[in-house]
Amino acid sequence: FLAIPHFIVLAFLAVGSVFAAMIAWFAILFTGQYPRSLFDYVVGVMRWGLRVSAYAYLLVTDQYPPFSLK
Repeated sequence: FLAIPHFIVLAFLAVGSVFAAMIAWFAILFTGQYPRSLFDYVVGVMRWGLRVSAYAYLLVTDQYPPFSLK
């Protein structure tokens, strides 16, 4: 039950992450470089999702995951 707020926020962030990845694809296509801010955002969402999954499903840790992309 404690992970439900994380899943709600992550659902919105995941949609943003998909759009960021699409924008990054075009940026890579035209400039040859992945924009650092988009990279940090996508990786942050993935890290947060992994921390929440480890807390909620895998029961690897008892530490409540922070609401942070860091």
